[in-house]
Amino acid sequence: MPNIKPVSDLRNYTEVLRDISVGEPVFLTKNGRGKYVILDMEEYEKQRATLKLLSELSKAEKTAEEKGWLSEEEADAAVNSL
Repeated sequence: MPNIKPVSDLRNYTEVLRDISVGEPVFLTKNGRGKYVILDMEEYEKQRATLKLLSELSKAEKTAEEKGWLSEEEADAAVNSL
């Protein structure tokens, strides 16, 4: 179940921070609507790394579609030459 709190609860931020754990963000609402998310730093970094990886994979797929895909042998040779 998501951890949802009004942004006004930040007045007692130690209690809000106590409710944060890895993989379980705290969602803050303002005027009854979702506004902010508080994440554990480890989870934030993991999400950033995932987004970066997905972005790089998307670029690679676009390049492969434009320039052609490598065969398995060509890919092995390219990796082994690094």
